[in-house]
Amino acid sequence: MIDALILPIQQAALRRPARWLSRCGIGADHLSIAGFAVGVMAVPALASGWWLVALALICANRLLDGLDGAVARIAGPTDRGAFLDVALDFLFYALVPLGFALQDPAPNGLPAAALIAAFTGTGSSFLAFAAIAARRGQRAEAFPHKGIYYLGGLTEGFETIAIFAAMCLFPNAFPALAWGFSAACAITTLLRWRMGWIAFR
Repeated sequence: MIDALILPIQQAALRRPARWLSRCGIGADHLSIAGFAVGVMAVPALASGWWLVALALICANRLLDGLDGAVARIAGPTDRGAFLDVALDFLFYALVPLGFALQDPAPNGLPAAALIAAFTGTGSSFLAFAAIAARRGQRAEAFPHKGIYYLGGLTEGFETIAIFAAMCLFPNAFPALAWGFSAACAITTLLRWRMGWIAFR
């Protein structure tokens, strides 16, 4: 919901470290893969109940995700980079609730499954809209540097990471947080369906 507002701040903060990484020969694709690997490590941390470790790994994943885009803007964006960025991000988002489900299946299993299903709705509507928009040659004015058409909504990247942080800080509240965010994701999906229905009629 507020990704477009914080994007200029993020880009300004990451510009200097991105230049250093680029001079060192570290490419955006390397950062995308490294960020995903770090994010995957959050799953066993969550399953073990190491909440602060998991939160640190989630934050590191997001930092590397921001850096890969910053480096790409220096070296020049590529289609492979855009593909990796989106594909790895969506899988990472689904892995976090899986970690909570593994940690305590009885209270967390069903809310985690609902949240993963909700992520499927937001992700599929996002990608379906982007595919049709690309075929029509359309670009998102609010996100001009994104590799694909970036469709906003009630639950975007910032809100997702904020809820993940809350889950790690208050793990006993995971079921309530998961159900609440699932509902917000469902609203996002419905709004994106409506946007697609109108935009592509």
